[in-house]
Amino acid sequence: MALLVEIFGWLGSVAVLLAYWLISTERVKSTSVFYQGLNLVGSICLIMNTAYYHAYPSTLVNAVWSLIAIFTLIQLGRTARRRSLEA
Repeated sequence: MALLVEIFGWLGSVAVLLAYWLISTERVKSTSVFYQGLNLVGSICLIMNTAYYHAYPSTLVNAVWSLIAIFTLIQLGRTARRRSLEA
């Protein structure tokens, strides 16, 4: 189990850092589903890792991070649906 948690921690770290790099270098927009999805997957992986190791402050940060990504993805979906109905 510990190995799996470690793998999730590393995958989450890579995903969040990649998302940050992509947005910082303007390779993606903050409204990109890919960017928000990368943040969501990364934060979920980090939640599993930090909760396992009882690093609750980091767990909280990643939980909020994932909620922001979920909220943004919902908003992007609503906007896309609205645009398709207008077309």
